Amino acid sequence: MKMKILILGAGKMGSFFADVLSFDHDVAVFDVDPKRLRFVYNVVRMSNPEEIQDFAPEIVINAATVKYTIDAFEMVLPYLDDQCILSDIASVKTGLKEYYEKTGRPYTSTHPMFGPTFASLSDLSTQSAIVISESNHWGKIFFKDLYTSLKLNVFEYTFEEHDETIAYSLSIPFASTLVFASVMKHQEAPGTTFKRHMNIAQGLLSEDDFLLTEILFNPHTPEQVKLIRDQLKLLLGMIEKKDSEGMKAFLTQVRKNIE
Repeated sequence: MKMKILILGAGKMGSFFADVLSFDHDVAVFDVDPKRLRFVYNVVRMSNPEEIQDFAPEIVINAATVKYTIDAFEMVLPYLDDQCILSDIASVKTGLKEYYEKTGRPYTSTHPMFGPTFASLSDLSTQSAIVISESNHWGKIFFKDLYTSLKLNVFEYTFEEHDETIAYSLSIPFASTLVFASVMKHQEAPGTTFKRHMNIAQGLLSEDDFLLTEILFNPHTPEQVKLIRDQLKLLLGMIEKKDSEGMKAFLTQVRKNIE
């Protein structure tokens, strides 16, 4: 069914959603910076929130950066119909459930767990998306259909389960990569493994600082980072003692973890 969809933010993900949705739906993109709208096509472009009322969207997809997610909603709420579904694609959901409930409006929260930095947007079959179970029924159907059409693997979690999952699946690799990059030195003849780690670090650090900070400040992150610390301490002890048997057992367990 054709819908009228408003996307907030013309950044990487906002532009991606505009491109994906604009051939089957009526799409408008709102961004306070008109220059960013130069790179979106086949959509209505808006930089004045008052224009939103005439467009009368049925669903709003908030693709603003995590720092401004709620601010973006607040800017456009006065121009939306009471039954317009609010939605976000934020990677950190802290505070959003409470905000949605306060508005009293229908909402749908999802998290496409990929980004233009690493994922091949032409083939997302190895990527995943999370749909929050407390979301509006029709909104969930819309996003599940959309993500399935993109061949994403779709999972349904509560807000709490989402943040626990993100603490594990993002905080651990983020923290590990940042530690690697923080002690890295220039290599005249870098090995294959070093170059791969370098590419990951460069991709991660090209992301927005606030996004990285918010993911690492997830309330569930400290527990995961402590696990890294404990395993590093264990590994350092074996290295210092040249504990061959201990190292063999450690490597055996690590291989089981990644099977």
